[in-house]
Amino acid sequence: MDRRSGRCHSDVMPDDISRVVLPPLSATIERTDAPPIPAARSWAASYQGEAGPAIDLTQAVPGYPPHPELLARLAAAAGDGTYAGYGPILGEPALREALAADIAARYRAPVGAEDVAITAGCNLAFAMVMEAITAPGEAVLLPAPWYFNHRMALTLRGVAAVPLPCRAGDRFVPDVERAEAALTPDVRAIVLVTPNNPTGAVYPPETIAAFAALARRRGLWLVLDETYRDFLARDDAPHDLFADPSWRQGVVHLYSFAKAYCVAGHRVGAVVAGPALLAALIKAADTLQICPPRSPQVALAWGVAGLRAWREANRTLMARRAAAFRAAMAGAPAWRIDSLGGYFAYLRIPNGLPDAVAVAERLAVAQGLLVLPGPFFGPGQERHLRLAFANADEARIAAVPARLAALA
Repeated sequence: MDRRSGRCHSDVMPDDISRVVLPPLSATIERTDAPPIPAARSWAASYQGEAGPAIDLTQAVPGYPPHPELLARLAAAAGDGTYAGYGPILGEPALREALAADIAARYRAPVGAEDVAITAGCNLAFAMVMEAITAPGEAVLLPAPWYFNHRMALTLRGVAAVPLPCRAGDRFVPDVERAEAALTPDVRAIVLVTPNNPTGAVYPPETIAAFAALARRRGLWLVLDETYRDFLARDDAPHDLFADPSWRQGVVHLYSFAKAYCVAGHRVGAVVAGPALLAALIKAADTLQICPPRSPQVALAWGVAGLRAWREANRTLMARRAAAFRAAMAGAPAWRIDSLGGYFAYLRIPNGLPDAVAVAERLAVAQGLLVLPGPFFGPGQERHLRLAFANADEARIAAVPARLAALA
């Protein structure tokens, strides 16, 4: 009740409401880009179906369901009251142990459960690591094109993303000498994503080792996001960093269960790091997640070893889809595959067509083909599109070139 007027606040008239001033939003949220995938999908709202059913290649999700036994275990754990309460801040011991054993076997190096923290997804893993190693006003070196959620997390933190341009002529593998030249006094970390999102590029072990040496020499953290490592073509270790006893002093490894186990909606990721980083991460984790979701951790603790053969089969499936995409693109020769791997193809737009945002919108509206334009992934990407072929079966992959060619 307003004592002066005798009116209740609920009685305020529309004219009064129109004069209400909205309190300001955060400056960092205002500077943060809008989520790209909903923006791209909105272009397809006016698609009339002329080219056939819409093909959505915007998001990196597995194009097949979780294993039936994993689904059964997820359901059982969700219905078990034991897991309705809070769990350990850094995750369930069984999953930490299972992931550590899996990493130790894959990388042929000693990694233990004490090196592992489980998080509510890998995006949050990255954001919390940045909370632990950067302060507002500092900077992080990101190879460009970059994963847009990494850039968004840094902007929210008030941390600058310093771009390290990667070139098609180098297969989009970052160059360590150019990286050192790009470092500024404000940079606190170097981030690498391999297999890369958005390009699919796989960084050679010697490149990763060179960046680790640069980070050590300059007193920086090296944050290595290996979300897609389960889809690498080869069985050998993706790098040798874990074999160096000093890795815990500056290397941070990020992992996602979403792709390998088809559980993106359950939000489970991981951080692998030394004791100093994990001690700092506890503060961020307790503040931002309290604990990661417990039911999927219980199911995944079985799945890491129990589904190893199934994961191998899915790796083979992804390799077939990549090969199918490369073969299909012979039907659209004007469109060049500049990079392909993991879940992604990075296409160069033919000369004579507009830049990427306009082309992506036209593909969605006229052809029902939903892709992400290169500028969503940073500066200098106006002539590229990212296609997440992993979520499409081979029949839909075969339909892509004709829709691309229709614009040329």
